Amino acid sequence: MEKILHTIKKIIPRSIFSFFQPTYHFLWAFLGALVYRFPSRNITVIGVTGTKGKSSTTEFLNAALEAGGKKTAIVNGIRFKIVERSTPNKFKMTMPGRMFIQKKIREAVDAKCEYFILEITSEGAKQFRHKFIDLDALIFTNLSPEHIESHGSYENYRDAKLSIAHALENSPKKNRVIIANMDDKEGPSFLNVKVETRIPFSLKNAEPYHADNSGLFFTFDGEKISYHLPGTFNIYNALAAAICAKHFGVSAKNIAVGIKNMPKIRGRMEKIDEGQPFDVYVDYAHTADSLKQAYEALADSPSVTLAKEGKNLICVLGSTGGGRDKWKRPEMGAVADAHCSHIILTNEDPYDEDPETIIKEVAGGIKTQKPEIIMDRRDAIREAFSIAKEGDAVIITGKGTDPYIMEANGEKTPWDDAKIAREDLKTLGHIPRN
Repeated sequence: MEKILHTIKKIIPRSIFSFFQPTYHFLWAFLGALVYRFPSRNITVIGVTGTKGKSSTTEFLNAALEAGGKKTAIVNGIRFKIVERSTPNKFKMTMPGRMFIQKKIREAVDAKCEYFILEITSEGAKQFRHKFIDLDALIFTNLSPEHIESHGSYENYRDAKLSIAHALENSPKKNRVIIANMDDKEGPSFLNVKVETRIPFSLKNAEPYHADNSGLFFTFDGEKISYHLPGTFNIYNALAAAICAKHFGVSAKNIAVGIKNMPKIRGRMEKIDEGQPFDVYVDYAHTADSLKQAYEALADSPSVTLAKEGKNLICVLGSTGGGRDKWKRPEMGAVADAHCSHIILTNEDPYDEDPETIIKEVAGGIKTQKPEIIMDRRDAIREAFSIAKEGDAVIITGKGTDPYIMEANGEKTPWDDAKIAREDLKTLGHIPRN
């Protein structure tokens, strides 16, 4: 199907394709809801939107609700889950097509789930994938520039996200709730929608809190909450989920138990441990800001702790996918330059663009050191492991759980950063820690 659509886009003039696109997407959204009998009317639907942290927030929320005895379903960039049945998301899109989502909501209703948790993207909103899904709640995590070339401007990108909040506003459901991060400059715009309950939050609501290499720790409603995921940014995600779960009747005690005991979130600061004497992480970070936060999460303060101890932060870095957000490539290179001791640039998702051109543009932001350029992603990961010493940290970013490397003419190569990392760590035969 992807190859067919790729061919169609090349044949049909862009102006004609763009003109009919909104109508096409709207009709498919309506048809999907019609075929599956408007299932969102019969289940509590919670949307999560923002630039970063959406998938993690949905997973925290799912764990908290389940700990409260709720039956849940989830569709996010990582997986699709109905009660206990879970399958990985291999669509190479965070928010799948309209028919698929409506089908999943119907399956959740038929399985007698009480809650359907949906990660909603700006691209999904642009293509009306959220239409005819009656929302009960929406969590806004944060907003920073992304998909600018697709949307035309940051303002258009922001407005696409805000259209999701307006979908909540226009939902026929009763007792709708918006939960918005007020530490983000766009938080007030999301909180301003006309719904029955509006809940602002900020990091102050988590005090006392801290995050280090061992995980995150914060306080919610008198309960201490912890999870083995580094980074202050993940406190925001867990806090938003906790607030939402409490709104739907889960006690703070159950929320704390649910989050503490939840499995690791794949591809989100996922720690890979095969007994090697250095740390390895796989993370989805694909913007300059998310890279900065990921790098800083591996030290008690921005990259200086590792450096003071004579240890290295080694990064394997690609870029955004080919043909999109070219403007942020040098910015990502600059962030790596400021935080990492050794930079290895590699191929990621070039699509129809020359991958070497992409890498050169990332390298353009690196001014104080000379990065290694290894186009084969597996060789790049292997090189990072070969130079890592005891106590160092290696972070592989950009793909997370993405199942393919997307190449020219719609071709795709099966891929899994975490799986490759584990295989190569075993092959290299590093001496386990004492």
